[in-house]
Amino acid sequence: METVSSNNAALPPSGKKKGLVERIKGVNRIFALTVVVPTTIAIVYFGLIASDVYVSESRFVVRSPQRQTQSSVVGALLQGTGFSRSQDDTYPLIDYIQSRDALKELNRGGYIANAFGDHGDIVSHFSKGLDNSFEALWKYYTKHIISVDLDSTSGITTLQVRGYTAEDAAKINETLLEMSERLVNRMNERAASDTVKFAQDQVDEAAIKAKNAAAALAAYRNSNTVFDPDRQSALQLQQVTLLQTQLYAAQTQLIQLQSIAPQNPQIPVLKSSITTLEQQIGGATGGVTGGKNSLSEKAATYARLQLDVQFAEKQLASTMAALESARAEAQRKQLYLERLVQPNTPDVAIEPKRAKGIFEVFALGMILWGVLSLLIAGVKEHHD
Repeated sequence: METVSSNNAALPPSGKKKGLVERIKGVNRIFALTVVVPTTIAIVYFGLIASDVYVSESRFVVRSPQRQTQSSVVGALLQGTGFSRSQDDTYPLIDYIQSRDALKELNRGGYIANAFGDHGDIVSHFSKGLDNSFEALWKYYTKHIISVDLDSTSGITTLQVRGYTAEDAAKINETLLEMSERLVNRMNERAASDTVKFAQDQVDEAAIKAKNAAAALAAYRNSNTVFDPDRQSALQLQQVTLLQTQLYAAQTQLIQLQSIAPQNPQIPVLKSSITTLEQQIGGATGGVTGGKNSLSEKAATYARLQLDVQFAEKQLASTMAALESARAEAQRKQLYLERLVQPNTPDVAIEPKRAKGIFEVFALGMILWGVLSLLIAGVKEHHD
């Protein structure tokens, strides 16, 4: 009797020890679906499936020879070297790095598609079997391969490239920097070419105007038999002065002879000489200040044509100086891509951040479980 009692005492009470199936059934289903299952999947994926990702990083700044007021330490250093950061010109480079054109050049021979389609785990790699289009590759490229960040304070751009091998990440990073440098050089060449072409067009136009003005002046000289109205007028006025002097002398001599010897035979000769002098003076004076063919009339048109020639010559000289300045400016680069940090070949894979990923899944699951539990409890309370 005592033995039976002892065996009965050694056995656990009925219903206190549950099996594994009963324990699983006892777990809250919402908690299992929102926390346990996602966290388990995250542990399996990040712990066993997720492929290592290597990140190559480089940093560069785009600067210009033009001096500008800088507020940051890096900007002050760049200004001290005679250059200033050109932040507005950095955005085109960032847009180019993220563009389809950059991917097309990188993907020559299918390099990017093969490097990210034939490697990596089933979740993170480029699924060529599902969608092998270039559009799908470009979306994968901008989302999973590259990231570009511009610090607006310092003007430094950080380029990060991800790859399943360290060599691929470093190679793509270096290639992108070389492509960006070529783009900057093309921008410089285009700007210089446009500037010189514009200056050359201005010189050509000014040269044509100068030639036309000189030709118009020469044609006027030939058609009006005049080379310089001012000089010619001065010469004729000198001649008039000389003739008037001779006229006054002849008139004085005639008056003296008429008073002393009225019958002197030289008196008719003097009168004839005085008449001739008066005619010459009238002709010379009329050539200077007369009608349409006078020098005074020609001087106005001549002065206008001469002014056109002088203005055209000055304009030509100004445009030629601008052309020389444009050529000198074109000989130096307007923009520089300066590498501050060269692309590195990573030693270890820093992505994915496995512990962080698992914790984030667990934390989101807990938040979701809490929200759903409150909602369900509220609904039950409302029905009760």
